[in-house]
Amino acid sequence: MLQRFLDPATLASISSLDLVAKTVVDGFVAGLHRSPDFGFSQEFAEYRSYAEGDDLRHVDWNVFARTDRCYLKRYKGETNSQLLLLLDTSASMGYSSAAVSKLDYARFVAASLCYMASTQRDATGLIIFDEDVKNYVQPSTRQGQLFRLLHAIEEAAVGTHTDFTKPFVHFQNFLHRRGIVVVMSDFYADPETIVKTVEPLRYRGNEVILFHMLDPQEIKPKFKDPVLLFDLEETTRSLEVSPEYARNEYRRKMDAHIENLSSKTRAAGMDYFLMDTGRPLDEGLREYLQVRKGRL
Repeated sequence: MLQRFLDPATLASISSLDLVAKTVVDGFVAGLHRSPDFGFSQEFAEYRSYAEGDDLRHVDWNVFARTDRCYLKRYKGETNSQLLLLLDTSASMGYSSAAVSKLDYARFVAASLCYMASTQRDATGLIIFDEDVKNYVQPSTRQGQLFRLLHAIEEAAVGTHTDFTKPFVHFQNFLHRRGIVVVMSDFYADPETIVKTVEPLRYRGNEVILFHMLDPQEIKPKFKDPVLLFDLEETTRSLEVSPEYARNEYRRKMDAHIENLSSKTRAAGMDYFLMDTGRPLDEGLREYLQVRKGRL
């Protein structure tokens, strides 16, 4: 019954982004997140393997002496986590075959994550980008932060083409505290290039999650007649596509791109999720929570 409230078209009819976030989080997500946060406080919880960029002060050297392997002690956190969202607003994100564009769907996801993080008192920040950084809200827990984040997400508009380099350089220059990084994009670029650009964030001990936003017609196109498709980021380029090509050759190429990006992302120690913008919003967020739970 409640699932209908998470339908993208229903959410698009809600005028307030704040209300969208509350609808999603209060109704479906907040109650799922029961595992404790972890920091480096005084109450021991468990061990985890060392990852490049981790603080060596937390290595259990007694275990290292016995096993010749590096493990860090993990403690139930008295300190909160940090969440940084990177939202791609390039022209291709404006595509939609139904009521909700990829950008709108990503905005709903971003607002919901911000709302969820604020209820947990986590420092949350936002980078909005296309070929350049369009807006940056520094991670913070100060009063009014949720309003600042939601306002920035609300104002996010379709831009030009994507350049992953600049926002990630921006991230590395200004952010030094480890946390969770969620990148929301349709990732229309070479998977190897994407992973090589994003991978340095993992070296610093961050959990990195890629949310691959695609419209249902991009995943499994259904054309009855030939159509003329235009490149939204290179407006002079077009291609006539037959239904047969869409069903066969295009599907093979798209499936290969998704699999390539997924496998390279996971091989680099990051997480990947394909988010079909036709699905109810909670499905992707439930997966996000499972990723976080699995990493803790």
